[in-house]
Amino acid sequence: MREIKDSGFEWLGKVSSDVKLVPLKYLLKKERMPIKVGPFGSQLSGADFLKEESDFWVYNQRTVLDENYESGDAYISYDKYETMSGFHVYEDDILITTRGTIGKITRIPHLHKPGILHPCIIRFRIDDSKYNYRLLKLLFNQSDFVTSQILYKSNATTIEVIYSDTLKNIILPVWDMKTQGKIADFLDAKCAEIDALTADIQTQIDTLEQYKRSVITETVTKGLNPNAEMKDSGIQWIGDMPAHWDVIRGKYILRYMQKPVREDDGVITCFRDGEVTLRSNRREDGFTMSDKEIGYQGIDVGDLVVHGMDGFAGSIGISDSRGKASPVLNVLDTDQCKRYIMYYLRSMAYSDVFLALATGIRVRSCDLRWNKLAELSYTVPPLDEQNAIVEHIDSALSKADAVIADKKTQIATLDEYKKSLIFEYVTGKKEVPLS
Repeated sequence: MREIKDSGFEWLGKVSSDVKLVPLKYLLKKERMPIKVGPFGSQLSGADFLKEESDFWVYNQRTVLDENYESGDAYISYDKYETMSGFHVYEDDILITTRGTIGKITRIPHLHKPGILHPCIIRFRIDDSKYNYRLLKLLFNQSDFVTSQILYKSNATTIEVIYSDTLKNIILPVWDMKTQGKIADFLDAKCAEIDALTADIQTQIDTLEQYKRSVITETVTKGLNPNAEMKDSGIQWIGDMPAHWDVIRGKYILRYMQKPVREDDGVITCFRDGEVTLRSNRREDGFTMSDKEIGYQGIDVGDLVVHGMDGFAGSIGISDSRGKASPVLNVLDTDQCKRYIMYYLRSMAYSDVFLALATGIRVRSCDLRWNKLAELSYTVPPLDEQNAIVEHIDSALSKADAVIADKKTQIATLDEYKKSLIFEYVTGKKEVPLS
């Protein structure tokens, strides 16, 4: 049984007396530039990125997060590559993300194409005789060991960026190389078991999400009576529908609204999960804020909203808030059951009907403005049947969402268990079992 001692760091607590706590800078290769920040300012501007693929790319955040070393999405010219020799990426370089999803690392196993660092990436080179990379990756990617001490040192609740000085002074637990290998072997195996459980639960969640979509589409196109007489709807993606239903163009059942903005209105967003609410009710970060609110419109509680750009992905819902939004949101009213129309529009999104309307080569060019929504065909049951359909869908989705919430809690619990497991073993509070 190892002796436990106080680490001397409040954020770390007690550790094994056998472990040393060493800043990262003392574990780097002894060379002139063992750590390098990506280019900044005018060194690499938007104009330097090519629209077409080339033989020289920019190693960016996706390279790290996806651990994809075979393809990229950011390219530069040979001339630009040559002028940026100080930022070249080499085999065995470790890259770390410094913005967005912060603090994740990958090690370049080979150079598929020569390239340079992205401005949001820092490169560093570890001395393999001092530290096991697999253990390093566990600490950075699978635990809070690194991010927690950055938060502690900065006295903050979120990290906006990692700087090189901060990275250099990250404290790491250092064992002899043999022990490092044993700890890495043990934790790799345990993490693989946890990840397999997590993946299985995520598959169950994905199945439930697909079930929710199928319930919506099946019910708004076929109704609740499996024995109902059917007829051809004349709508390709629907096929047959109940014979007593009507098919009506959107312009005859929907009204496009443009309401004035009030002085105290907050900004409303229509999210891809169908929630329409004030940004402040979910999050404020990650959005592109407009310098000028040209064309902004008012939205009231109960308004039906279709996102003009993201509607294809399910950004269709009924607002739970009063606020304002950009003209990219279509604000609609109807004398039909509003939730039925909402579900019908979502079923079109799930059936790729909106994607078929796209006028460009990019998904986000699927522009769902009022003129298109007005010309689309809608299956319209009697009003009482619309209400019954909505009640059925709401009930089914509520039950599915409860199960999904429970499974997400399971995933969160497994993630916390994994982090605590790594923390306990790398600090020596627990010993790797003898094999």
